[in-house]
Amino acid sequence: MVNIQSLDPTASPLDYYGWELRRQREAHGLKQGQLGEIIFCTGSLIGQIETTKKVPTRDFSERVDAALGTDGLFSRLIGLVLRSQLPNWFQPYAEMEAKATYISTFQAQLVYGLLQTEEYARAVLSVERHSKPDEMVAARMERQRILRRDQPPALWAILSEAALLLEIGGRDIMRRQLAHLLSFQENPWVNVQVLPFVTGQHTGMMGTFTLLRFDDDPDLFYMDGYDQGHMTASPHVIKERSVGYARLQASALSPEDSAALIARVMEERYGDRLRPEERTVA
Repeated sequence: MVNIQSLDPTASPLDYYGWELRRQREAHGLKQGQLGEIIFCTGSLIGQIETTKKVPTRDFSERVDAALGTDGLFSRLIGLVLRSQLPNWFQPYAEMEAKATYISTFQAQLVYGLLQTEEYARAVLSVERHSKPDEMVAARMERQRILRRDQPPALWAILSEAALLLEIGGRDIMRRQLAHLLSFQENPWVNVQVLPFVTGQHTGMMGTFTLLRFDDDPDLFYMDGYDQGHMTASPHVIKERSVGYARLQASALSPEDSAALIARVMEERYGDRLRPEERTVA
């Protein structure tokens, strides 16, 4: 007799996804291999996802919805599943980031997560040798979907010049990452500024931080830590950091001059001109 692993659908989003996948598959009278044939994957993969041994992808979820006629159920669930793969201390921030109407961020060393390419994100995350690198990268890419909504948040990102010069993943990955930043030039909701080294001392020397603003909720300040994040709605902190951010904006290069610097660094430091296929608009 086959030992069917029982799942508690209330244990986590991943457990619920697996439980619901099994329930829907059996309701349609399909074995794992049969469903796999329909959506072009192995029955083994179906089994691994049903028993939470494998985290599903968005593409997998969309194919399951189409095959089982589940009206977007799994496409909606996958967002919760992937967010649950983020570190526990980071999940509250990711939830608030997804609800924000205005995001202002200063990045001292790296490109902001919402603006990273997949390969750049993978190189960053590989430093910590995460046990599930694919899931971590997928979760980061899932966060970026808010920029493709019908009503996306306004994002203003100030990057230290160090973020352009710190070679993450190699020259090719950096060239494509900088090209990706340039692709946002025509996006009315995304602005990128570079804070050059010649600025000297500035109000971001305390490190990377982000301000989130909402339509109906208090503003939030967030700052990364090594193993936890700090988030507060303290009016005093919000006021202080908002003024600090305004000063950073004033000190940074204009979006147009920032784009020119990014293009120059991409050509001079990473050895290639912007390729035609890299000129896509985000």
